[in-house]
Amino acid sequence: MYTFEYERLGEAKAAVAALSGDADAKFLAGGQSLLPTMRLRLAQPSKLIDVTRVASMKSVTLAGDTLTIGGAVCHAQVASNADVKRALPGLADLAGRIGDQQVRERGTIGGSLANDDPAACYPSAVLALKATVVTDRRRIAADDFFIDMYQTALEPDELITAVEFPLAERAGYEKFRNPASHFALVGVFVAKFKDGVRVGVTGAASSVFRPAELEAALSKDFSVASARGVTISPDQLNEDMHASAAYRAHLIPVLAGRAIERAMSF
Repeated sequence: MYTFEYERLGEAKAAVAALSGDADAKFLAGGQSLLPTMRLRLAQPSKLIDVTRVASMKSVTLAGDTLTIGGAVCHAQVASNADVKRALPGLADLAGRIGDQQVRERGTIGGSLANDDPAACYPSAVLALKATVVTDRRRIAADDFFIDMYQTALEPDELITAVEFPLAERAGYEKFRNPASHFALVGVFVAKFKDGVRVGVTGAASSVFRPAELEAALSKDFSVASARGVTISPDQLNEDMHASAAYRAHLIPVLAGRAIERAMSF
């Protein structure tokens, strides 16, 4: 590690102002992605602005047909919160299977989305559930938020303060996880709405994406058989030491079917 300044602030506006004054400063939430890169000296921020004590970013509220989760809410809180479990049990289930208990107690939804790891679980839910990412200055639709590997629509000094989720009729997530990291080798989140089905796939490509052919099939027939009858092209999918592109393409409809089974079990 190396020398850096640390500042903990209690208001979102103050945190943004502190970071805006230093081009090399970074927001710190759970630190599950940032601190390892600092230890490897892949990131060397001059200052860390801790946002975990911003009260407005620590709440979970359910109002009408919208569930709002603060950007500094940790995975364990999402998994155990009564409103999340009642309104979007598939999201609570996803949060409860991120990493291990230590990671779930520290990592936050806002930090995960801002980092946009191509194998992270939350992006698939945010995309499939057509969520809205709320920042200190604007609202960003999920379809416009994720750009590419570790790249989002956020400005360098922009802070995720909350995420708004419309309530789905059914929603479920399944992943084939890397046994070492617990990240998704492939993860699939399926969400059924009145106007159709949306699917978010993580771990399979450089960024989370929606497979149009799978969504079309499931919008006609929301069933395991329908999901497994879809063929996904391996073109543009990841190929590495863990799995070939063809294997990842095979996993997507299989996991979609399992996600439907989970969705129907809640």
